[in-house]
Amino acid sequence: RPISEIPAKFRSVFKEFPYFNYVQSKALDDVLYTGKNFVACAPTGSGKTVLFELAIIRLLMETTEPWRNVKAVYMAPIKALCSQRFEDWKNKFGPLGLSCKELTGDTEIDDFFEIQDANIIMTTPEKWDSMTRKWRDNCLLQLVRLFLIDEVHVVKDPMRGATLEVVVSRMKAVHAYRAAENPQEDVSMRFVAVSATIPNTKDIADWLCDDRDPATCLEMDESHRPVKLRKVVLGFPCNSNQTEFKFDLSLNYKMANIIQTYSDQKPTLVFCSTRKGVQQSATVLAKDARFIMSIEHKQRLVNYANSLLDQKLRDLVSFGVGFHHAGVDVSDRKRIEEAFNMGDLPVLFTTSTLAMGVNLPAHLVVIKSTMHYIGGACEEYSEADMLQMIGRAGRPQFDTSATAVIMTKTQTKDKYMQFMNGAEIIESSLHTHLVEHLNAEIVLHTISDVNMALDWIRSSFLYIRALKNPRHYGFSTDLDRCGIEAKLQELCLKNLNSLASIGLISMDEDVNIKATEAGRLMARYCVAFDTMKQFSKVTGTETLPELVELMVKGREFTDVQLRVNEKRTLNTLNKDKNRITIRYPMEGKIKNKEMKVNCLIQAQFGSIPIQEFGLAQDTGRIFRNGVRISRCLAEFLNQRSKTGFSALLNSLILAKCFRAKLWEDSPYVSKQLEKIGLSLSTAMVNAGLTTFNKIEQTNARELELIVNRHPPFGNQIRDAVINLPKYEVSLEQLPRYNIATAEIVVTVNVKNHEQLLSKRTTHDHHYVTMIIGDCDNNVVFLQKLTDLMLLKSGNWSKKIEVAKAFKGEEISVNLISSEYGQAVNCQDFTFVIVQNTLVQTT
Repeated sequence: RPISEIPAKFRSVFKEFPYFNYVQSKALDDVLYTGKNFVACAPTGSGKTVLFELAIIRLLMETTEPWRNVKAVYMAPIKALCSQRFEDWKNKFGPLGLSCKELTGDTEIDDFFEIQDANIIMTTPEKWDSMTRKWRDNCLLQLVRLFLIDEVHVVKDPMRGATLEVVVSRMKAVHAYRAAENPQEDVSMRFVAVSATIPNTKDIADWLCDDRDPATCLEMDESHRPVKLRKVVLGFPCNSNQTEFKFDLSLNYKMANIIQTYSDQKPTLVFCSTRKGVQQSATVLAKDARFIMSIEHKQRLVNYANSLLDQKLRDLVSFGVGFHHAGVDVSDRKRIEEAFNMGDLPVLFTTSTLAMGVNLPAHLVVIKSTMHYIGGACEEYSEADMLQMIGRAGRPQFDTSATAVIMTKTQTKDKYMQFMNGAEIIESSLHTHLVEHLNAEIVLHTISDVNMALDWIRSSFLYIRALKNPRHYGFSTDLDRCGIEAKLQELCLKNLNSLASIGLISMDEDVNIKATEAGRLMARYCVAFDTMKQFSKVTGTETLPELVELMVKGREFTDVQLRVNEKRTLNTLNKDKNRITIRYPMEGKIKNKEMKVNCLIQAQFGSIPIQEFGLAQDTGRIFRNGVRISRCLAEFLNQRSKTGFSALLNSLILAKCFRAKLWEDSPYVSKQLEKIGLSLSTAMVNAGLTTFNKIEQTNARELELIVNRHPPFGNQIRDAVINLPKYEVSLEQLPRYNIATAEIVVTVNVKNHEQLLSKRTTHDHHYVTMIIGDCDNNVVFLQKLTDLMLLKSGNWSKKIEVAKAFKGEEISVNLISSEYGQAVNCQDFTFVIVQNTLVQTT
């Protein structure tokens, strides 16, 4: 069907082609001329993204301009897909006056700020889950009129599927709430989902039903793929005593033959499970294979090779073989992508994770082994990963056909044949992750008793599949609907008891459920139940290194892998007589992922440079999780009880260290200033500028000499430091004699208060925590003081009653910044109460 069928003002979105393809033409009437929920099931590469674009246009056609309050959400399972869609749609919909935003913020505040003016929001299920956990408080989220779900078959993924499922159920709840609040208004929310070929699309349509009917369903088979895909599954024998590693290695020697058989001398992309595997396979192929190339072609490869930094890669490229993974330098990766996309590089080996983010279409795709390493354990690829890899086969602009080859064990050959033919029914995985999601809904007040828990389950994909295939969920096949509902309720109750056992919810005899403060923290910070279990074991006397040790056991870090080739670097960071090492070394060698995570956290805190690109990437991931988990730990310990002062104090310090990416007394304080990274900060440390005070007292020109920068860089550094708050703490004991208690007045004064009113370096959300403890490890007092509040009057004071401790009369008074190490001249004093007079000791 021609593009001219749609209204003229929207045709620019499809300017790249004059006609819709067969799949798009079949869907056009349902997507563009009705507002019904819609599910399309079509093979990879059949142009399903256009269906989302038509749904957005339908929303615009229904709404009068200006489209200020139009909000649509695009949700994809992988961040890289969101980025791709963002780049594409900001060019297509920007000229129509729509703003696109990709949700990347690491804090809720960033996110709410980002979506305020956005019309089309790109997000992953995990990000949208954390965003919508407070939807009742946020009217912006209630403006969403269109919800687009890419790769909806990921709902079956054992790790990520449950989140996708609850997010969709939550959006249905948002819609129901909105309809109940405004019965006279037509406040529809439309769901449009696309999926790869699956046999039970009807179940997805039932799940995405509106108030009356299931979603409209469009099913297309492989015959409608623009580039015909030949699918081959090859099974190779694997002895019972052969390890995964040995089997993987044996496949390297089959590669030349497979490429020769199936590639038609066209570009080939080979997916391997590990970075090391990528390099090994490429090296073996370069020895085994000979590609027929013209002299000009060879010369082009030599030119590419000469422009690369990596010596191994350079040698291989001249033979026509390249490799590409997250450990390769960015400039080398760009050159390799270019060589492959131009058709100059015959074979490229890469890791499966990179399949998600980089569009490298090939004539032949080979998946070398169906196993990969997750958290040190060997697991099969998820279906979503496999489909992404297979989806790279076929270059519409060059090919009319393409081939995908899966290399697996003889034992699993039939399973993958079935998968390739789209014959595997998708099931829910919500039942295996129920505990976290139940808690989130209890905090949202969606669930306040067991019957409401069952109502919530009824809106899930789990419910639809449990009725059809009870055995998969551990239920008897003899049960009728009521019996299965009773079993689902039982499952809820078991998980509710787990939550209650560590105080995350409270339940009475009638099983009325209420969220506790701890449960609210778990939901707010999206922390796993197992991690909260770890937190509940804190005794109250833990030191800083003990809290780091506790944190790294959290489930949030299980996807960090310990690779063999990293052990030497990590062991050197841990213990080495000749180099700077981490502050709290661990016993023995680094032998598991917890030790690796611990080592990388401490290396970052200690400003020890990490040269390996892969380890630097892991550190980034660890810190994204670490910031929120450390904050959750500090708030959890704060609400728990008034005993355990030292653990709480250390947890506050740890949360600050994660925000600052420095130890609390690090000499590299300047690293926290804008435009100063590790190398400039090191130059300042070498010049003795290890505190903000010293930096402030240094002449701007001298600062520029130290960091080798031109004016006015020195002035900018000094201004940033001068405009940090300078806090002063004073204590006074009131003249009231009592043998058991003393009364003190604590005052926090902002010394440069006047100056900060016109300009300050800290943002509006910055705060300090005043925490006072006694010799019995009790918390005497704790209060958060925001900069905004302190700047109103310039100071804050409070009268506090201090009970006499058994073990001594000192009290420890600490003022801790929420994110600056050493920065804001916060103080930590110890005072002794001696017969009504207060003496400062340290």
